[in-house]
Amino acid sequence: MKNFSNYIVSGVLAIAVIVLFILHFTSGKSGKEADSRDLSVLLNDSSVTLPIAYVNVDSLLMNYNFAKDLNESLLRKEESTRATLNQRQNQINSAAQEFERKLRNNAFLSQERAQQEQERIIQMNQEYQQLADRLSQEFMIEQQKLNLQMEDTIKVRLEEFNRERNYEIIFSNISTSTLIYAKDKYDITDEVVQFLNNKYGPATAITTAE
Repeated sequence: MKNFSNYIVSGVLAIAVIVLFILHFTSGKSGKEADSRDLSVLLNDSSVTLPIAYVNVDSLLMNYNFAKDLNESLLRKEESTRATLNQRQNQINSAAQEFERKLRNNAFLSQERAQQEQERIIQMNQEYQQLADRLSQEFMIEQQKLNLQMEDTIKVRLEEFNRERNYEIIFSNISTSTLIYAKDKYDITDEVVQFLNNKYGPATAITTAE
């Protein structure tokens, strides 16, 4: 409920800002002749573009080379984690199969020795679960860190990008945003992606520390 209220407040503020822009453009007129009729004409004039824009976040993340590199880095870390866990799981499976084979063939010198081997395999399983939990936590922390790094980079670059464009507001179209509909002329995604990639350079598939 709190988040929904925040979205409503944000939406109202955004609408209020747009209305202020429109009133600013029509401020040279007075009286009833400069009322809703002028606003309607202005809003329907395809040649008029307000100082607002939006960015398609999905498209940006697919085409921004820095985002590609970070994603590739996370994929490599995920593959490394999976390989480590698979190796450990194979060791446990081999030990369990060997234990069952010896148990069927009465290959243990004593019941105590069989019990020790069983307890060792149980311990291996417990250590595997602990390792899986730790690696999963490390991956989530790395993912959050890289996401924050990318967000900070985009914010800084957008400030630089906007020095020449002079937009008053730049929205995003993510699911939690207040942007429900906008005409294509306000979509500056391609411009932003080109600007970001010019600053960053080609995708290099950077490597993060394991």
